[in-house]
Amino acid sequence: MLNSKQRAYLRSLGNELEPIFQIGKGGLSDELLDQLDAALEARELIKVRVLKNCLDDEGDIADEISEALDCDVVQRIGRVILLYRPSIEDPRIVLP
Repeated sequence: MLNSKQRAYLRSLGNELEPIFQIGKGGLSDELLDQLDAALEARELIKVRVLKNCLDDEGDIADEISEALDCDVVQRIGRVILLYRPSIEDPRIVLP
């Protein structure tokens, strides 16, 4: 669980990131979760955009991803979700 200082630090790092995944009308699939898992391991901090044609609520999707991949939802602004999980192999982000 992240404290407020850590969350603020991760939000500042996330400002310059572009979303690397888009979730459309297909919603969350096992393949997409696998790709998100690999991206979190490689990058630790990623952005995901939920497209307007997605039938699921952004909050529900963020909760599902967080639960399935054991990661933290750092921030949700509109349809963009910022996710963080420390890398097991090569942690690069040092939290305050």
